[in-house]
Amino acid sequence: MSQLLPQTSAHELPASAGADAPPAQPSAATAPAASTATATATTASTTALLNESSADAYADLLHEVVDTVAERFRTVDAPSVGPDRHALERLVEDVDLDGSGIGDRAALAEADALYARNAVWFHHPSYLAHLNCPVVLPAVAAEAMLAAVNTSVDTFDQSLVATHMERRLVQWAAGLAGFASGDGVFTSGGTQSNLQALFLARERALRADLRERTDVLPRLRVLTTAASHFSVARSAHLLGLAADSVIAVDSDADADGRVDPADLRERLAALEAAGERPMAVAVTAGTTDRGIIDPLPAVAETCEETGVWLHVDAAYGGGLLVSERRRHLLAGIERADSVTIDFHKTFFQPVSSSAILVRDPSDLRAAAWHADYLNPAAEAASAEAEPNQVDKSLQTTRRFDALKLWTTLRSLGPGRLGEMVDAVCDLALEVRTLLLADRDFTVLGTSDLSTVLFRFQPEGVDDRTADGHVALIRRILFQSGRAMVARTTIDGTPWLKLTLLNPEATLTDVAAVLDLVRATGRGLLAGSRLAAEGSER
Repeated sequence: MSQLLPQTSAHELPASAGADAPPAQPSAATAPAASTATATATTASTTALLNESSADAYADLLHEVVDTVAERFRTVDAPSVGPDRHALERLVEDVDLDGSGIGDRAALAEADALYARNAVWFHHPSYLAHLNCPVVLPAVAAEAMLAAVNTSVDTFDQSLVATHMERRLVQWAAGLAGFASGDGVFTSGGTQSNLQALFLARERALRADLRERTDVLPRLRVLTTAASHFSVARSAHLLGLAADSVIAVDSDADADGRVDPADLRERLAALEAAGERPMAVAVTAGTTDRGIIDPLPAVAETCEETGVWLHVDAAYGGGLLVSERRRHLLAGIERADSVTIDFHKTFFQPVSSSAILVRDPSDLRAAAWHADYLNPAAEAASAEAEPNQVDKSLQTTRRFDALKLWTTLRSLGPGRLGEMVDAVCDLALEVRTLLLADRDFTVLGTSDLSTVLFRFQPEGVDDRTADGHVALIRRILFQSGRAMVARTTIDGTPWLKLTLLNPEATLTDVAAVLDLVRATGRGLLAGSRLAAEGSER
């Protein structure tokens, strides 16, 4: 039996609302026989809050929502309905947010017609665009539980067992990464995890320099590659580093964009000679565009020799940690100082679920900040100190997102997740082979994970024409709603991109999308020829 939410379609609404129906309004069948004001007051007094008196109403309401969403999962036949953004904007603007309440059921029916009907369905096999995964059933069920209980895991007295569960999961994840005594904390995503990692690296660098912080900050440098996630450069900006603080290390031209360890070593030596201070080296285990893993052992050796903090952004590639067949691709990650991992990518969790892991738990102390009303410093230093997660996190109020992963591991086991990761990586290899044998397409490089870069360029089509068609093909498919692919630019050349994160998608599913790409490209070529012929007359 499949553990993923079933594949869905957004073109049809449940039987209670037609596909072109406007947002639902309260009906005579559901409205109490009283004035609007009285009805609103009654609704608010009985169902506004979730508590002991509204438990039955909660159960009824959630069952209705689940039934409605389940019907969409049964009937959706494309990744989106594909309307343009102006039409969506008008739908949103037409809703009166200042009016009287319309009641629970009417409001949720409206949300279904407005949001669910016009959502992007990442689990549909024709969704091949970004790093969005279909989600496993136990995690979705756990999401409903944690949302209802509304635990905040910032302090122990707000979370109790949830704090212990998150800490146990962090220890488990740290162990996967090879941090035998490591630590960490859940975050909202890879961007926040990368920010915290570089913050910790900055604080270590500042502690190691006896000069004033204001004197050291302008000299700190972060070395990374052009293929690293944009959050690395943005984090440097947010951390107050100089505008030229991020240094792009060359990639190996013969290794599909992986960092060149020799160039890294040379740049570190040049920084030292110039009196500048390398704060961190940030490499990637699963680049966004190519799914490439940097040579972690060689980079780790250089960082150990020079004493520079090594951060590995494994937001995409972290799922390889539970793959028996591909775990070896992350060899060397255990030598990093910090690791980002996104469970809402290759662990198939609902957004959001990420973590920052550190090899040395003491490094997390740099993020600690104490407030008398929340986590007093005196209590934190006592023998009976409570395990307050806010001492490790950049966030204060924080959802118990760890429950989703906990439930998934208990339901499926990490081995099953590893098989799902292998499935999408295997599919990428099959798709690449298919494209290489097709004379209508050109393929760029390889992938360690599940992305494929390609473009429609039949024989006789010049580079300039093929360049211009990349964005057009992507936009036409997007607006149709029939399929979604991404686009990017590598070394000045635009490419279409398939990001394969659905373990149940097949080569036939992807081939159908490629046929749409081909048909769209041929249509563009035919249109160009007709335009050229018309201009000659």
